[in-house]
Amino acid sequence: MALKKFVVGCFDEEGALFDAVKKVRKSGHKLHDVYTPFPIHGLDKAMGLRDTSIHTAGFIYGICGTTTALSFITWVFTKDWPLNIGGKPHFALPAWLPIMFEFTVLCAAVGMVITFCYLCQLAPFVRKHHFHPRATDDLFVMVIECTPKSDEGEIKGFLGSLGAKEINVQQAETGWWLGRYDKEQKLYHETETVSA
Repeated sequence: MALKKFVVGCFDEEGALFDAVKKVRKSGHKLHDVYTPFPIHGLDKAMGLRDTSIHTAGFIYGICGTTTALSFITWVFTKDWPLNIGGKPHFALPAWLPIMFEFTVLCAAVGMVITFCYLCQLAPFVRKHHFHPRATDDLFVMVIECTPKSDEGEIKGFLGSLGAKEINVQQAETGWWLGRYDKEQKLYHETETVSA
């Protein structure tokens, strides 16, 4: 993957970050992502993110689980190995409902977890660039991607006017890659601290 240049602004308060996100979107800058130590209600709408479709994926996985369970149990008890269990008919649907329900829940749950991990690029061996080490501690970090038309100095000044306490410019890969964190890459990193 190619390296891209980003301007990273760090904020102390969630209110300042929330207002800054709205102003950055209105100004037309390309907002890459926002990293916060805890969820902020309404931030996804302020960033312009659409609602997730993972519930639709869960429904599809559940229907696949129900169909698989019903098909397999029907084949086993009517074609492959029909048994007379307590005088019940071979196609004893009410007796199969608990098994079908549990397999439906299993398929939906496992499918949604795998889908979530794939969409969020999470895996034990996957490495992603961290824009600031305190993003999961006590800082609110906003990352703006520098496009060929954008001016890096203008973005830094804009973030400073919005109340960013620390502004730096980084070059990083946007996606994930296989690797270990003990082998760090030397990346361009220029830091500028803004006095309050």
